[in-house]
Amino acid sequence: MSTTRKAHLQIHFCVLLWGFTAILGKLITLPALPMVWWRMLIVAVALLLFPRVWRGLRAMPVKLIGAYAGIGALVALHWLTFYGAIKLANASVGALCIAIAPIFLAFIEPWVARRRFDPRELLMGIGVVPGVALVLGGIPGGMRTGLLVGVLSALFVALFSAFNKRMVEHADPLTVTCIELGSGTAFLTLLAPLLPHTGALLPVPDLHDTLLLLVLSLGCTLLPFALALGALRHLSAFTTQMTTNLEPVYAIVLAIPFLGEQRQLDGLFYLGVVIILSTVFLHPWISRKKPTRVPGEILGTAEAKNLGE
Repeated sequence: MSTTRKAHLQIHFCVLLWGFTAILGKLITLPALPMVWWRMLIVAVALLLFPRVWRGLRAMPVKLIGAYAGIGALVALHWLTFYGAIKLANASVGALCIAIAPIFLAFIEPWVARRRFDPRELLMGIGVVPGVALVLGGIPGGMRTGLLVGVLSALFVALFSAFNKRMVEHADPLTVTCIELGSGTAFLTLLAPLLPHTGALLPVPDLHDTLLLLVLSLGCTLLPFALALGALRHLSAFTTQMTTNLEPVYAIVLAIPFLGEQRQLDGLFYLGVVIILSTVFLHPWISRKKPTRVPGEILGTAEAKNLGE
């Protein structure tokens, strides 16, 4: 098998693992905030076991650490609202909101990067409106709050992706991930008392949730991130972007056999999904003549996304 072919299979496997995060978010019984808190803590602690991360931390200026810590707060807000949407609605609705994130990014990135707005990106934003309208009509009324929270999640992922893009070349990706998730854990610790809650603020998970949290943190966050870093050395930024766009597709498809969510949603929802995803996949082709994003930066948009998005 050629190196490029192996890299293609490897990045698809990573995106498949990221697709499972929505499924696990529904299966874990913890509320969204403690689930995200434990996930971020587990990954950050695991990264501290790597000498490469400690070397990166020692070499990084305090001002740069502060900047990445601020982005980590945005990552925490994205994951909190993403899993909140899954708890309030279902995994398919949460996954759909991942697909909406590039729409927000098309508007936010010119502002963050201080570049001229591209009219083609406006067309992409307009093109997704019919899909969102169909999705809204294709979900039960009780899930619409979850959809709104999911849209907020898409806004947060666009914000931290745009800021990560500005700083992508300043530090080692594993070190950046450790800082962002560590600061995100601290941010959620401070935020927890301010949010409505019953019982313990950050409860200790039972055995069932502990096992699923380990799969989510190590198997669907740290493992694909490490594998993707190797695969991206052999793939173009365009190919990587097109592949990572498959994440919501995998998640929605996986939600059918694992959660039976097709019984909760009607045909309008899936038609809306097709329109939104078509717009997302069309955008890289339309803008292919523009400078493409570097691979490490694209990882910054794959399921928080993952992480260095």
